[in-house]
Amino acid sequence: MPAFDLIIRGGTIVDGTGAGRFIGDIAVKDGLIAQVGEVRGDAAEEIEASGLLVTPGFVDIHTHYDGQATWDQEMAPSSWHGVTTVVMGNCGVGFAPAKPDKHEWLIGLMEGVEDIPGTALAEGMKWNWETFPEYLDALEELPRTVDVGTHVPHGSVRAYVLGDRERPGAIPTEDDIAQMSTIVEEGVRAGALGFSTSRTVLHRDIDGEVVPGTTATAEELVEIGRAMGRAGHGVFEMASDMMREWDEFGWMGKLSRETGLPVTFAALQSIAKELPLEEQISSMRAENDNGANIVAQIALRGNGIVMAWQGTVHPFRLKPSWKEIEELPWEEQKAKLFDAEFKAKILAEQHDFSEVNQDIIGLIMVVCGGWNMQFEMDPDFNYEPTTDESILERAKAAGVSGEEYAYDLLCSDDGKGFIYLPILNYADGNLDFLMDLQQSDDTVNSLSDGGAHCGTICDAASPTFMLQHWVRDRERGTIGLENAIKRQCSDTARLYGLEDRGVLAPGYLADLNIIDMDKLKLGKPWLAFDLPAGGKRLLQKAEGYVATIKNGEVTFRDGTWTGSAPGGLIRGPQRADLAEAAE
Repeated sequence: MPAFDLIIRGGTIVDGTGAGRFIGDIAVKDGLIAQVGEVRGDAAEEIEASGLLVTPGFVDIHTHYDGQATWDQEMAPSSWHGVTTVVMGNCGVGFAPAKPDKHEWLIGLMEGVEDIPGTALAEGMKWNWETFPEYLDALEELPRTVDVGTHVPHGSVRAYVLGDRERPGAIPTEDDIAQMSTIVEEGVRAGALGFSTSRTVLHRDIDGEVVPGTTATAEELVEIGRAMGRAGHGVFEMASDMMREWDEFGWMGKLSRETGLPVTFAALQSIAKELPLEEQISSMRAENDNGANIVAQIALRGNGIVMAWQGTVHPFRLKPSWKEIEELPWEEQKAKLFDAEFKAKILAEQHDFSEVNQDIIGLIMVVCGGWNMQFEMDPDFNYEPTTDESILERAKAAGVSGEEYAYDLLCSDDGKGFIYLPILNYADGNLDFLMDLQQSDDTVNSLSDGGAHCGTICDAASPTFMLQHWVRDRERGTIGLENAIKRQCSDTARLYGLEDRGVLAPGYLADLNIIDMDKLKLGKPWLAFDLPAGGKRLLQKAEGYVATIKNGEVTFRDGTWTGSAPGGLIRGPQRADLAEAAE
C-alpha cells in the first residue's frame, strides 16, 4: 500500500501564514496534510509542481450561493478560481427560516438585492426545509467541489416572525425580537457561522422596497447579537450606509465587547455611505482600541457593473425604444439593434427617469451617461483603467458622441460587447487607497459576491485578480505574494473560526491550489444561460490553475472539473487535528 494518497513534489510553497516561500513537497493522507518539506515514500498519485506555486485553497467569506448550493455541485464560478471554501448568507438575504407562504417573497428579496434570477431560484430549490436547522440538513445532502458555511439572514428571520407585518419601517415588538433572537441562537447552535443584515438603500427587493434590516434599531440588532453570544460563537456581518445618526460603530463596538464575538462590515468608497472610507476605518479602530473586535471587509477592485445588451443593466434601458424591444427574444432584439434607423432613433431619445427611485437617481444617471466613468472591456482589460481609457476619451478620439460609442461598443462581438462601470471603490480613478488596507490585520479581503449579481458583476474571480493584478502586474505598486495568500486563506478562515484550513501544515485540511503564476490570466467574461429555467449569469474563467485540491481530492485540472465533489457543509467553528499530525 502506498504511504500517502497524494504527494505534490517540488513546488514553491506559500503556506498561508505569511512566512516566506520555500521549495518543498506536500504529502496528503485521508483528506489531511500529512507532511510538508521533504517527503519520502510513495503515493497513489503524485503531481510534479516544479516551477509552480502551491498555496492553500482560497476561503471566500462573502458569497451568495444560498440557492445554488442546494442544486449545484460544481459551484462555479468561485470554484474555477481556486476557492475551496465559501461562506454565504451575507447581507441579510437567504432562504431559511422560510414558511411556505413566504417562498416567493424571499426569492423576490434575493432577486432584487443580489440580481439572481427569480425563475432560476424558483425552479432550482426544492424547499425541503422550513427552519434554519432543516436548511442546514438540506445543504448537507449534496456533496460539492467546495465546503459551504452560512449565516442566519436577517431578512428571512424577520419575515418568519413578522409575517405580513414585515415592510419598510416595521417596528418589531419586544416579543418579536425575542422570537428572532431564539431563531438566530437555534441556527447558530445548529451550525451557522454567524448572522447577517443589510442597512443600505442600494439593497432593495424586486419591487424596489428597502430590505428588512435597513430600518432595524440598534436595540434589535444588539439583542440578536446577544443570541449568538449565548450560543458561544458566530460572526455578525453587515452592509450599511453608515449614516451618522445610526452610530453604527457605537453599537457594533458595544456588541463585540459584550459578547466577545467579531463584527464585520463592508468597507467601501460608496456613494450611499455618509461616512467616507477613511472615517469608517478610523471609527472602527477607535472601537477596537477600546476592546472591540470589528473587522473591515475590503474589495480588491472597483465594485462595478458589467453592462451588456443581454445583461441586467446597460445605458439605454430607460430609452422608450428599448422598452419596445426588451421582451423580444435576443435574435429579434439584435436585428433591431443592428438596424441603422433603430440606432438613430434610440440615440435621439431622452431617458425616461419617471419611475426611478430618487434614492438612486444619481447612480442611474451615471449608468445612462457617465461616459467619463465607463470603460470598454477588451480581451486584455485592466480593472484599474485610467481616465484616458474611458469611453468619453475614446469617443472624442473617434469623433463621435459618448452615447454612440457606447452603443457601437455593446454591438461589437456580434452584440456581446461589455462596458465596465466601477461605481464603488473608484472615487480616485485608481486603487491606491487599498495598498495600506491590504497590510492591516483589522481588514480582510472579501466582497466577491460569488453567485450573485448574475447579470451585472463577476467578482467571484477576485482571488485570481489578487494574484494577477495586485501581486504580479500592477504598475502603480504591488503587494507581496506571501501577504496576499495569507489574506485570502488563513485570515479569512480565522475570522469565521475555521482553524482547520488556510494553512499548509500537517493536520490541516488538504485544500490546495497549484498555480502557474506566469500563465495566470483572467479570461473575458461571458453571459451564460445555464441556470435553472435558462437563467443568465456572468461567468469568467482563468488560465494558470494547474490543479485545485479539496480534502485531498483533485477537483479541477487545468480549469476543468474532474467530477470529484468532496466538499460538504461546515457546521460551526472548526479545529485542525494537530494532535494526530504530531503523532
